[in-house]
Parts: sequence; C-alpha cells; structure tokens
Amino acid sequence: MLSPAQRKVTEDKSRWRVVCAGRRFGKTHLAIRELAKFARYPDRLVYYISPSYRMSKQIAWRKLSKKLKQLNWVTKANESELTLYLVNGSRIELKGADNYDSLRGVGLNFAVFDETADMEPGTWYEVIRPALSDQLGHALFIGTPKGHNWFKDLYDFGVRGTPGWSSYTYTTLDGGRVSPEEIEAARRDLDARTFSQEYLATFENFQGRVAYNFDRNIHLKRLDKPNTKIIHVGLDFNVNPMCAVILVEHEGALYAIDEIRIPNSNTTELVFELKNRYGRSEIRSYPDPSGASRKSSSGGQTDHIILRNNHIKVFTYTSHHPVKDRIAALNSRLLSDSGDIRLFIDPKLKYTIESLERYTYKEDTQIPDKGQYDHMFDALSYCVEYLYPIKSSTHLPPPQRFGVSLRK
Repeated sequence: MLSPAQRKVTEDKSRWRVVCAGRRFGKTHLAIRELAKFARYPDRLVYYISPSYRMSKQIAWRKLSKKLKQLNWVTKANESELTLYLVNGSRIELKGADNYDSLRGVGLNFAVFDETADMEPGTWYEVIRPALSDQLGHALFIGTPKGHNWFKDLYDFGVRGTPGWSSYTYTTLDGGRVSPEEIEAARRDLDARTFSQEYLATFENFQGRVAYNFDRNIHLKRLDKPNTKIIHVGLDFNVNPMCAVILVEHEGALYAIDEIRIPNSNTTELVFELKNRYGRSEIRSYPDPSGASRKSSSGGQTDHIILRNNHIKVFTYTSHHPVKDRIAALNSRLLSDSGDIRLFIDPKLKYTIESLERYTYKEDTQIPDKGQYDHMFDALSYCVEYLYPIKSSTHLPPPQRFGVSLRK
C-alpha cells in the first residue's frame, strides 16, 4: 500500500522525477514499487542504484527479491550479482555508485537513484543518462537533502518547470510511517537546521561555521562551584596538540568547565595533567574510537589502555560514527529546534571557544575544513555525542505489499 504522497509520485508521467523526502518517509518502498512497475514489460533492464554496492544489498535486495518472489515474477535470483531474472525476460539489477564507471556499456529502460545526494554527480551525467538515451528511458531520484549539492540542482529543474522534470518535497510525517509524537520528540532532540533537513526535507545551507548554533552571548556561562565528583572528559588523540575538554552535568545541562591543550605531547602526559587537576574525581572519558588501536606512547600500550590503567573509565563507540552525527549532536545541545539550550562553555576556555567560532565547512560542501581549529571541537563533540546521541525511530510498521501486475 502506498501513502497518498507516494501514490502521487507513482502517477506522475514525467520522464525525470525527483523526490526530496524526510527520514523514514518510505523512500525504498517507493523505489521497489517503481522498479516493479517498469520491469513488468517484457525484456526490460532496470537499475536500482545506491551510494555503494553493499548499501544496495543491505537496503533493497532482501525486500525486493521477497516481494517479487511472492508475486511469482522471478525465475532466478542471483544474490552474488544482485540480479533478478523475471519470467517475462526483464532484469532488475542492484548497483553501487562507488565505482560508477563499471556501470557503463548497457542500454537502460529505467533507473532509481536512492540517497542521491550521497553519490557523485558523474554517476548520472556521465554514465546513466547516456545509457537511457537509446531506449528513451526514465529515472527516479530519491533522497534526503545534504545541503546545496547536485541533488538540489536536479530538484530545481522540476521547480523551474524544465520540460520532462517534476519535483516533490515530502516530510517524514507525509510518509505515514512515523508518528507525530516521535517527530515532536526528534524536534526536541535536534537543532533547527538538522531537524529541517532530516525531517522536513529542506535544503539547508551548511556553509560557514560547523558549530553554527554557538553564540558567545548565550553560551558563555561560568558555573559557580561546579560539582566535580564526576567529570566527563572529551578527548582528541592528536600528538600536536593533545586536547581534552572537561565537563560536568548540572540541572539537565552540560557545562564545559576546563580544557587541556598540550603541544607535541602524548596520552601519558595528558593523563598526568588530568590526574593532577582532578585526582579526586571519578573521571569518565569519551575518546576518539581510534584510540583502541592507536599507540601514542612508548611501551606498546594503546591510548585506551593507558586511560584504563590510570583508573579512568573509557566510554566510546567501537567505530567512528559519521562526522555529521557528532556535529548535529553538538549543535542540538547548543540549541534544539524547540529552543532548549543544554550546553554552556566557561568564558576562560580560550581554545574551545576558538574552535566553536572558527571551525568551518569547506566551501559549498558539508565537509568540515580540518586544520588548527578542529581538535577541541572533536574532543568536545566526542563527549556530547556519546552522552546525548541523536535518536532515530526504530519501531516502524513493516512496509506493506504493493500491487503491480506483470505483463508477459
């Protein structure tokens, strides 16, 4: 079953359709339905393309193959090649854009791009668009926006009324799979820019500061007589400089009360300084995940082992989360979409403030421009994200069956 928003897209006859939708809208369900619609005619070749081959397998293969087998459309399912052979001679192939040159050399009838904003534009312009020419094939571009990149350029074609193009914007709520209560909870957890992009499907301009919600007139606040019985320490394992931000919790907010920045140093020296300042505190550290294998000191011990051997508790993820998640977590504590401010910085923290004010994105991208200002930001955001990660809805109803008849 399709939601009214999804049905409107499927009924559109435009050759090139662009759907900008919020998280959990049901983009993959829509993609599967459209693959089936175009493959129902004999001897067609249709592609499902996501940012990587592995992602295509994880996101779409099981759902697509299961649905088409239920409809008795499939004569052969080749999982190693992610290809479904249908009884009418058509093929549905799942591909990854991580090596888009390998997609050359075929004539296509239809292609779906899922999470379009995360792909290189050459996937479309250099490879798939020419492959659709001789068959006068169609394409559907689906995704959540990621700033002002080539996905927005495609979206603007339909907005401007370019012949053959149509564009749609739908929020998470429009998909009918996430409750209003969950969306309101996300509004409280996320900062305004991230919430607008991820749930309202708006194209946000991420140029400028990475900590875009930081305002020294609001967030510089000294906590008188902080309770340091338990301290939280964000750590960035960088030899030059080694960085740490010390925080405490107070009345539902985090307060950064101190910072450590040691040029040309190592983890052992940082631990010594930390114990010298807060030897009577229970120290909970939130370091870079790479410290589980990185060795910055002599003796062959990893950074995490050095911390534990000095009675410092270590809380970290087993692998790096996307940088954008840490950025969103930090900005959401600075200012949520509902107006909550839950992170304050002591005015004496020179390097932390400098990092929040001067760490920027590379021009026209969502890629932070790493250099001299990222280290304190990373230390602070490792702690903030672990304590207050961005939440997502996981309790969703299973997608329902779509109805498309196969034409032999």
